[in-house]
Amino acid sequence: MTTAASPTSPTFLDLLRGAERANRSLLCVGLDPDPARFPAGLKGDASRIYDFCAAIVDATADLAIAFKPQIAYFAAHRAEDQLERLVAHVRRAAPQVPVILDAKRGDIGSTAGQYAIEAFERYGADAVTLSPFMGFDSVEPYLRYHGKGAFLLCRTSNPGGGDLQAQRLASVDGQPRVYEHVARLAQGPWNTNGQLGLVVGATYPAEIEQVRQLAPTLPLLIPGVGAQGGDAAATVRAGWRADAPIAVNSSRAILYASSGEDFAAAARREAGRTRDALRAAASGG
Repeated sequence: MTTAASPTSPTFLDLLRGAERANRSLLCVGLDPDPARFPAGLKGDASRIYDFCAAIVDATADLAIAFKPQIAYFAAHRAEDQLERLVAHVRRAAPQVPVILDAKRGDIGSTAGQYAIEAFERYGADAVTLSPFMGFDSVEPYLRYHGKGAFLLCRTSNPGGGDLQAQRLASVDGQPRVYEHVARLAQGPWNTNGQLGLVVGATYPAEIEQVRQLAPTLPLLIPGVGAQGGDAAATVRAGWRADAPIAVNSSRAILYASSGEDFAAAARREAGRTRDALRAAASGG
C-alpha cells in the first residue's frame, strides 16, 4: 500500500507544472484499457492489461503532462492489482509525470473518506476526479491529504452533460448555470488545500472560456480531444494560461493508434502529434 504524500513532498500542482515544463506538454494520456481492442498477441486477454498500459507509458513518458487511468476499465476485468502495478510503474518510468485517477467518486463524507484511501493510499494517485453534486462534505475528505489534487466535474464533454450542468440557479448574483456555480465554489471556499481543479470538456470551448474566467487560477482537466472530436487549438485558446495549467486528455486515439505489433510506436507518434498541436496553440501558432 502506498502512503500519502508528506508535507515535504511535491504537491500535485508542483508535479503538473514541472511535467509541463520538462516535457513541454499539455497532453494528458488517458489509460482506458479495453482488451477487446488490444493488438494481436494481447487481444482479449485481460491478464495483459498491465503489459499493454505499461508499454503505452514507456512510449509516451516524455510527451505527457499527466497519465489518467480510468478505474472502470480495470475494475470491470478484476484488474485492480494491475492498476496498482501500473501506477508503481509510472513512478519508475516517469517520476516527473503525475497520475490522475479517473474515478468520478461522489458520496457522503464517511464513504468519501474510504474512497480517498483507495485513490491516494491503495493506488498512490496524485489526483482524483470527483462528482461535486453531493456538496462540500463529499469532497473535503480528499482535501485532507497534503498535496493531493482533486478535479471536480464541472462542464463535461458528454452530450447529456447539459441536462443538469447548464441549468440555471436562482441566486442573488443573477442566474448562474450549475457549472458556473461549481467553478466559483472551486475557485473560492472549497479549495481548502490549494489543489482543487475542474473537469471541462473540449467539445464545449465557449464553456471552457467561461469557466476559466470564473476560475482563473485552477488547473483544468479537459477530456474530449481525439476520438470525441474536440478541437485542440480552440481548447487551448479557451483554457490555457501561463500561470494556470491545463491537462488536455486523449485516450482512445493514442491507445489504439495501431492494432498491430507497432501499437506502442504508433501511440507515441499520435501522442507526439497531439502534444505538438497543443504546444503550437499555446504559443499562438
